[in-house]
Amino acid sequence: MSLSSRRVTLPAVIPITLQKRVFVIKVYSEDDSSKALEIPSDITARDVCQLLILKNHYSDDHNWTLFEEITHAGLERAIEDHELVMEVQSNWGMEEENRFHFRKNYVKYEFFKNPVEPRHLQFFCEFSNSDIYMSLTGKKISGAPTSYGFCFKYGMQLYQNYVQPYQGRSGCSPLSLTSMRRGCLRLNPHGSPIAMSNMAIHRSQSWFHHKISRDEAQRLILQHGLVDGVFLVRDSQSNPKTFVLSLSHGLKIKHFQIVPLEDNGKLFYTLDDGHTRFTDLIQLVEFYQLNKGVLPCKLKHYCARIPL
Repeated sequence: MSLSSRRVTLPAVIPITLQKRVFVIKVYSEDDSSKALEIPSDITARDVCQLLILKNHYSDDHNWTLFEEITHAGLERAIEDHELVMEVQSNWGMEEENRFHFRKNYVKYEFFKNPVEPRHLQFFCEFSNSDIYMSLTGKKISGAPTSYGFCFKYGMQLYQNYVQPYQGRSGCSPLSLTSMRRGCLRLNPHGSPIAMSNMAIHRSQSWFHHKISRDEAQRLILQHGLVDGVFLVRDSQSNPKTFVLSLSHGLKIKHFQIVPLEDNGKLFYTLDDGHTRFTDLIQLVEFYQLNKGVLPCKLKHYCARIPL
């Protein structure tokens, strides 16, 4: 019998070292709810975002971002798309209660879309071996003079992240504006329950945040990035039955009062003392998404608390 006739094919054996391990991480959303997620050891932050987008049937506009929060220090940073999530978690101490957060960050690709404008995002300096963390509670913990600040965590991680720097640009694409349906509502002079429920239709909109404070509104806008046009609408705490439009422009957050007007039994909303009137808040928001009007800029990105 020849050697070839006695040859036996053995089953392939995969070394244990090549098999991917599966880990479980907890990711928090803006409403502080959390979800456990099984991920392989080599998954990137961008892939985790895509996984959460698919699981929750969200619209992918490339602004979804995974954040790392260092809880005891009151710091957070946006994790780069190409970073390995398990490498980030491996740097946490056993006793630390750090968190991953999943939310939109409109400043994420702003520099790559248009490196000339806005001017406050032009290239100034390069950090080759530092991680930049944003301060969440600088006044309370560190005694900072303002709420705006950043700090550095020295190490090799940022240098390793930028071995292939162009990977961070791969997910950049223009943000498409999602159209919202229009409505024309009138106030019933008899105040029927149907009319009153129609007047409150804006409460179902993602950009409406009901009874939150001015400080909370500013915190939400800061979390979404100080990009021109980031906004939300909320109830006014100082003037009952009126509303406030909080808007980011020029690295500042400005607040504009939306006043309801009644004319011949009809209810209108206005930002400019009645020169431009709208039958509901949805119509008002849609108008200023297309026209600057009395505002310093158009409404571009709304802040929303989206649960996982």
